[in-house]
Amino acid sequence: MDFDDTPDEAAWRAEVRAFLTEHREELGASSGARAFDNEVSRRRQALLYDAGYVGVTWPLEAGGRGGTPMQQAIIDQEMARLGIPGLINLIGIGMCGPTVIVHGSDEQKSRYLQRLLRADDVWCQLFSEPASGSDLAALRTKAVQDGDGNWHITGQKVWTTLAHLSDYGILLTRTDPDVAKHRGLTMFVVDMKDPGVTVRPLKQMSGGADFNEVFFDDVVIPDTERLGEVGDGWRVALTTLMSERFSLGGSGTEIGPGFEAAARHIGSRIGDLPAERQALVRQELGRSYVASLGGRYTGYRQLSKISKGEFPGPEASAGKLTGTRTARALADLAVRVQGADAAYASAADGTALWQNLQAVLPGMAIAGGTNEVLRNIIGERVLGLPAEPRADKNVTFKEGLG
Repeated sequence: MDFDDTPDEAAWRAEVRAFLTEHREELGASSGARAFDNEVSRRRQALLYDAGYVGVTWPLEAGGRGGTPMQQAIIDQEMARLGIPGLINLIGIGMCGPTVIVHGSDEQKSRYLQRLLRADDVWCQLFSEPASGSDLAALRTKAVQDGDGNWHITGQKVWTTLAHLSDYGILLTRTDPDVAKHRGLTMFVVDMKDPGVTVRPLKQMSGGADFNEVFFDDVVIPDTERLGEVGDGWRVALTTLMSERFSLGGSGTEIGPGFEAAARHIGSRIGDLPAERQALVRQELGRSYVASLGGRYTGYRQLSKISKGEFPGPEASAGKLTGTRTARALADLAVRVQGADAAYASAADGTALWQNLQAVLPGMAIAGGTNEVLRNIIGERVLGLPAEPRADKNVTFKEGLG
């Protein structure tokens, strides 16, 4: 396979690079700004959308430009090259929006999708619960329909990324407790400002609080906000989950910028190490580089599959798994090379970059599916290994997705 840009891709890359370079200050290039800074990040996404660089692969009728996954990958690569923070509405674009496109009504699409792309509205994904993380179908958040057709929601979600900044979310609930657990689920769009919705940020050891727990105390949702049919929520959720796998691990980008930053940091200190340690550090750096290339080419394979009109497959799980593992290896190596200085690193002067990354990565290893779940998906659906026994004998693996 030729990994060089085609003439069309090269022209697209030149266009994207020229725009990003011209607006790099407005976009916060290399400023150290976090992607989750609310108003700044909303303005950044609006600027990119108005220029045609958000939702590239979305259909024209949904507010996108009907482009290719490779075009989106080039945008991601060029933003990373310039140090431009990612989009605040990544979850909305990668998971919630595709679910609305496939399962939403025409009115829902018209009302939500363009505002989502511009980050006029930020979205979150309300799936995981305290007693049902990896076993999503065991969720307990209850939706009961009243005589007027409205649904009353009671329950709790947890580890909801960006719930504290979100305007809307897609919410998976249990509407029938008397059938097999995968059969009695229904999906809704919920207004995060509705009465009865309480969001509590969860402070992480990194100091940030991008994960949240969300409580629903008799929240009323009109039936017009349902996504898909009653009881068909698991099939709707599969659209979200498969889009999530691709958005987190199958875009064809790699950890190149992160690797280069780590290499520069380590290279500035490696000369102070004993010769035998220098050799060991070079070996670890080499292993990380090989792993980053593996993630990159796995992503390209996935892009090729998508370009042929096929749906994102479980191979995307490998990209997410490899990315988090490699990032952790790089961060650990960079901190060890700091030696005793690591204890005095400061966020103020940027020397605590790798310590902060170490603190964030355990959460990233959970987001989008734990490493253990991802390994099960790869083993069963990619390598063809025997499936684990499941309590619900009527649900195939394709429906269960781990």
